[in-house]
Amino acid sequence: MKKFSKLFAVVALLALSAGILSACEGLGGGGGAPYTIGISNPFISSEYRTQMIDELIETNAEYMEEGLTEELVIESFDTDVAGQIEQIENLMNQGVDAMLVNPSDAVALNEILEEAVANGILVLSIDQEIKAEGVICVGHDQYEWAKTSAEWFADKLQEGDVVTIEGFIGHPANNLRMQAVTDTFAKYPGINVLASESGFWDEATGQQVMSDFLAAYPNLDGYWTQDGMAIGAMEAVIAADPDPLPLPVGEGRVKFLKLWAELLEENPDFETIAVANAPGVNSTALRIAVELLEGKEIADGVLGGQFGTTIVIPITYVVTADNFEEVYAEFKDYPDSYLLSGIMTREEVLSQFFGE
Repeated sequence: MKKFSKLFAVVALLALSAGILSACEGLGGGGGAPYTIGISNPFISSEYRTQMIDELIETNAEYMEEGLTEELVIESFDTDVAGQIEQIENLMNQGVDAMLVNPSDAVALNEILEEAVANGILVLSIDQEIKAEGVICVGHDQYEWAKTSAEWFADKLQEGDVVTIEGFIGHPANNLRMQAVTDTFAKYPGINVLASESGFWDEATGQQVMSDFLAAYPNLDGYWTQDGMAIGAMEAVIAADPDPLPLPVGEGRVKFLKLWAELLEENPDFETIAVANAPGVNSTALRIAVELLEGKEIADGVLGGQFGTTIVIPITYVVTADNFEEVYAEFKDYPDSYLLSGIMTREEVLSQFFGE
């Protein structure tokens, strides 16, 4: 289990992909440190995004102390595609050197992001892969992230009636995750997906969706879900108390780990899996942005993903029965809302992505 240093951090939206290896020098509107970094976040009704912003701010503070960056320019509120385009325009108008963008759509932001790149702004798509010219993507491989839990789930279950609760339909990360689930389940003809609904990456909505599923399918064998919805789904299962419990997929968050511990007290054979979707990847993206603004070049062979423009950040925690006690002991005293995170150090960023 690989862990990165847990610094808390802040940040902005970065990019350049069409000439990433050679075009990284001289980027940014400021012409040198201190750099102004902006962040565009169109979805705040999520504890992941709250922790993401908090960690970005903490990380940026480290660079501010050294005179490398100025205070983050944060555009963060619940909005649609049109609203996020406005966020990005606002960052451009404020003269940011780099922007970190967590995109709400796989293609709708491409034109405005390419305009930002053309204006000399370093643009990073964080946590999502998009195909916009000159934009660098930074984050976990969302397909592999979902595949990890889907394979565990399918291997444990082998066959049976299941349901899935997905995030925002049409969102880039959700699309990749659900494709991974579909591809995995296709290898197990005995697994029958009865229904799938969106829980909008919201714990309460996930709980309601799961309650409805349990009422409609009282003999459910298992369910696959993601992020905070897993907590709501588990709470719905505990409230309904079916016998036996359907096989669940969980989330790398302290509250879920506590529910897991409670269920183990009643049933020592209880099993689930929690794969961390670390908010810290965004702070790692901030570190990458600073190095690019400083003239560093991404090493050969680093960029990958479906478009060949992604810096893939390794998953920090995969929690199963094998390591649950260890991970739970480490995090049980953290706030319930805390997501298992991990921010790469500067040294790790330089050695893994810049070849130093």
